[in-house]
Amino acid sequence: MGTGRVVLVGAPLGNAGDASTRLREVLASADVVAAEDTRRLLRLARDLDITVSGRILSYFEGNEERRTPDLVAALRDGAVVAVVTDGGMPSVSDPGYRLVRAALDAGFPVTAAPGPSAVTTALALSGLPSDRFCFEGFLPRSGSGRRSRLRELTAEPRTLVFFEAPHRITAALTDLAATFGAEREGAVCRELTKTYEEIRRGPLGELAAWSAQAEPRGEITVVVAGAPAGPAERPADDDLRAAVAEREAAGDSRRDAIQTVADMYGLRKREVYTLVHAAR
Repeated sequence: MGTGRVVLVGAPLGNAGDASTRLREVLASADVVAAEDTRRLLRLARDLDITVSGRILSYFEGNEERRTPDLVAALRDGAVVAVVTDGGMPSVSDPGYRLVRAALDAGFPVTAAPGPSAVTTALALSGLPSDRFCFEGFLPRSGSGRRSRLRELTAEPRTLVFFEAPHRITAALTDLAATFGAEREGAVCRELTKTYEEIRRGPLGELAAWSAQAEPRGEITVVVAGAPAGPAERPADDDLRAAVAEREAAGDSRRDAIQTVADMYGLRKREVYTLVHAAR
């Protein structure tokens, strides 16, 4: 077996000044550089005043599965394969995991030139508890899938971190407010370390309203406070019915809305069901 190895390269989120000396060395010396976007890689190289001497290959979601065997073949030939994404650490909701798994299965070492991470940067800037957190990546694209995933997280006590696309951020924040409660604290972190960096902090209901008006663009990370310890105090019957109706209006089936409200307040599903149907 040759001396091939994989190096995961943590690229700057936006500010090239965050690039480490080791990142420069790896990109300049690697035999193969697998880049999520080859144009961004070349732009970063220009900003860092380095020359990428190795072979550059595109390696993104659309071709990751097909190209991974080629990269493993390069490892067998003794190549150092660097993996770089548009920003942050490869394999964290970005290309890289398939190659890591394939390289390890084939017996090749995997290491990292660590760098910035949008997950921990947003968490630190959010002002929310950071001693324990849970990274959930991108929420499902469909409204029903997104709401189903959020219902699973209703009682999660750790601070939650999500990635979200700009064209879905308002819908995501609206569903977060409907599922977790409009008063749950959150933060929307946009374009971290870039010229137009923006961080909005506040209750989820307010963040959803702001997003609908502002239509934020760019790379977005959302941080949400975890569920309070223990079930919330039981609201009045009319408030429970209103909570179910609010979730139905957001797209939940009545069954799912009743289950979510019951979970939120530590009630039996039958109790909420009876209250809702007694009023009809």
